[in-house]
Amino acid sequence: MRRLIRSALFVPASKPRAIEKAAILGADMLILDLEDAVGPQEKDAGREAVAQALKSWEGSGALRAVRINGLTTSWGSADIAAAASADLVVLPKVEQVGDLHEARSALNAQGSSIPIWAMIETPRSLLNLAGIAAATGTGLGGLIAGTNDLCKELHCSPDRDRMALLAHLSQIVCAARAYQLYALDGVYNQFLDPKGFRAEAEQSHLLGFNGKTLIHPNQVDLAHLYFGPSAHELEQAARIVAAFAAPENAGKGVISLDGQMIERLHLEQARALLAMGSDNDA
Repeated sequence: MRRLIRSALFVPASKPRAIEKAAILGADMLILDLEDAVGPQEKDAGREAVAQALKSWEGSGALRAVRINGLTTSWGSADIAAAASADLVVLPKVEQVGDLHEARSALNAQGSSIPIWAMIETPRSLLNLAGIAAATGTGLGGLIAGTNDLCKELHCSPDRDRMALLAHLSQIVCAARAYQLYALDGVYNQFLDPKGFRAEAEQSHLLGFNGKTLIHPNQVDLAHLYFGPSAHELEQAARIVAAFAAPENAGKGVISLDGQMIERLHLEQARALLAMGSDNDA
């Protein structure tokens, strides 16, 4: 059973207090951000904070990630060297398979075999998504929707329903599922709007994302509430498992439960859901 990644909090590398607080938030993933959250004049200082930040997060229970600047920037090479001791590297604006191979080579040169997670943030990223997700030998572990940049590049409006993005978000989930990758939704910018976050997180969950990237500590608990199995889903899964275990259903491929036809593929899904719920409670 793969670990739950419901919450992935971006933490600016230029903010020591935020780094310190992040260790006790209970997020599933902490992403030390050297890119968007750090201004050009702070890039070098932010990079110098990587080693201490990763060390301070060792007992947090979270996956420790670093989002580097792109390797085509003047900061990228030094960033990836500093990030080589993290649990994974988040690579921004991945537009082609070559971007992943370049990052893999840079990590290998540091003696690091950690996974790479690709941010899908541009129209070219979307057009090349199938090839990116299928890239072999790169250690790709997940896809992250960069919704702010996607809206900017697509010239679309990030309205409440995200209608302009839904097809692209579904495409990201589909690519991730085809190659057994994690898929994380983009950030919700209005961090003082829990109702809006709930609507977007519920939509994201329905689309099939594993979790959501976050920009504020108060979004962590909300992400855990809206991702992963609900009490109702766990109850229904338990009923499916119990129904197939009944003597009268032994060996059956299809059974009737509460007026629905339930197949063994639903039994597999139910067992996975219960295992996820158990992991969530641990």
